[in-house]
Amino acid sequence: MGKVYLIGAGPGDEELITLKAARKLGECTAVMYDRLSGSGVLKYLNDNCKIYYCGKEPGCHYKSQDEINAMLIKLAKEGHIVGRIKGGDPYIFGRGGEEALALLKEHIEFEVIPGITSPISVLNYAGIPVTHRKIAQSFHVFTGKTADKLNIDWNAAAKIGGTLIFLMGFKNLDVICSNLIKNGMNKNTPCAVVMRGTTSRQKKIVGQLHDISEKTNRALLVSPCIIVIGEVVNFNEQLDWYEKKPLFGKNICITRSKAQSREMCQKLLDLGAEVTEIHSIEIRYTSENIKAYMNKLHDYDYIVFTSVNGVNSFFDRLLNENYDIRKIRGKFAAIGPATEKAIRQRGIIPEMVAEKFVAESLHDKMKDFIKKGDKIFIPRSKNSRPYLAETLRLEGCIVDECYTYETISGKLPDKDCFDNVDTVVFTSPTTVNNMIQLVGITAIKEKNVVAIGPITGKELESHNIVYDMSHEYTTEGVINTILNGSEL
Repeated sequence: MGKVYLIGAGPGDEELITLKAARKLGECTAVMYDRLSGSGVLKYLNDNCKIYYCGKEPGCHYKSQDEINAMLIKLAKEGHIVGRIKGGDPYIFGRGGEEALALLKEHIEFEVIPGITSPISVLNYAGIPVTHRKIAQSFHVFTGKTADKLNIDWNAAAKIGGTLIFLMGFKNLDVICSNLIKNGMNKNTPCAVVMRGTTSRQKKIVGQLHDISEKTNRALLVSPCIIVIGEVVNFNEQLDWYEKKPLFGKNICITRSKAQSREMCQKLLDLGAEVTEIHSIEIRYTSENIKAYMNKLHDYDYIVFTSVNGVNSFFDRLLNENYDIRKIRGKFAAIGPATEKAIRQRGIIPEMVAEKFVAESLHDKMKDFIKKGDKIFIPRSKNSRPYLAETLRLEGCIVDECYTYETISGKLPDKDCFDNVDTVVFTSPTTVNNMIQLVGITAIKEKNVVAIGPITGKELESHNIVYDMSHEYTTEGVINTILNGSEL
């Protein structure tokens, strides 16, 4: 018998997830998630975890609640550690209680991991505090999904004071507003509707109780939305911080491997973007190949690294083999600042660093140092260009190449994850070709495209894909290119 975690994943921003939820997701062998949690939380899963989508689009339920309950029970009885990922909090209009009771009936162990609930977090991102001293000393949350049928005491709701919040009630906005007005609430009471809060598709419409429905219809809002009614709505411009971020409203796709995506992802999130990670390449390490060269590492005049992965695979293998790096007498060379940083983190200062992340730049840097007969060791990817090794051999150097890793095609975290992307970032020719296989060239041509440098740009050109190129072949350079494009 397995175990089930009912996990609240927050309102949509992938970082609004608790530490415990992220840790437990890493332990899961199977997960079931819905659309409101977003696909960003899937980054916390291990590579072998089975993923099941059980979202309920309005008017198109992929799974009924009974089917979801049955699936949870089935997976647990198969011995899986199951993560039931739910948007917001499992027990706040999330039907988590029903799922827990179904598990209890089958004597299946479960835990509930609370999540950041949308009535508070979405309104925070919209600049609306749910309470404020002397203005709103309480808040009240209702489900508006079937507001025309639910036994809501509209007279009490209209007179209770504080802030009223309705979830899942957008299609019943007219019903909600008219019932409140009929029961004595001032028709000029401030009101706001926030669509897709905390994501790149967040949209906020502000009005009053009597006209908010007309305004949202003109703005073409669609579910999911949160309705908030009360004087705190008047703070929405003054306390608006999220929508003022420079990349607010942008959904940017990073196509790098999981390990390499972290820095760029975090910087984009801080600038207000939503990030879709599609790891179009995965790294398969073959660093055991270094063992064939270990007895002569001390003979090389230069050790040349062309990527961060090359650095990590090299040093990790030496550590695993108890090799003392003090035996290495050669000088170290690095392609680009990221590779240099990775070498420095190993306690070694590279003698030569190419300013640009291309092999030609590193060769230009090395040619003033090397001489005929120098022995050079290049631990690199099996998939990388042979340019550097071939050029050094033409100059009379003795070059040994060792394939310490290779890149293989990744997979889509979610079949629809690319739909809402505005901009795609490519960092190598391999990411270009793999993404074409994963999402199709037509879908890519519909997006804004950024290439990290000319080698990647050349590959895009071969497919007739229009792109902007970063003038600095680094994460910062890519982000500056995106920022400059967003200002146009």
